[in-house]
Amino acid sequence: MNIIINWLSPMSFSKRLIQVRKKRGLTQNALAELTGLNVSQIYRWESGTSRPILEGVIKLAKALHVSIDELVFEEDERAPKGNKLKLMFEAVEQLKKKDQETIQELLQGMISRYESNRFSDAEIQ
Repeated sequence: MNIIINWLSPMSFSKRLIQVRKKRGLTQNALAELTGLNVSQIYRWESGTSRPILEGVIKLAKALHVSIDELVFEEDERAPKGNKLKLMFEAVEQLKKKDQETIQELLQGMISRYESNRFSDAEIQ
């Protein structure tokens, strides 16, 4: 689990961490106690001088009651890029649970097929 998250931008992660911590009304010491991490490590992450390992991000997300995505990604960074897709997903949210499950199965099948074809094509080259 000691995977270093290289794709994190230290400044954006640190800003989000500070923002979420303060929103929860926590000091660095209080967050350290909640996570079992050393307060100096939280300070380094918030100052951007160090990057967290995955285990640390998981502890932070649990203690702050947020998703890992909320700590790692910019707002809307993981959302669909096109307005057309956003509108479609909003419409799907209005459907009955059974219909949503059917659409989810279709999407999973299409994604699996795409991934399978992509890996097959890579092996041929």
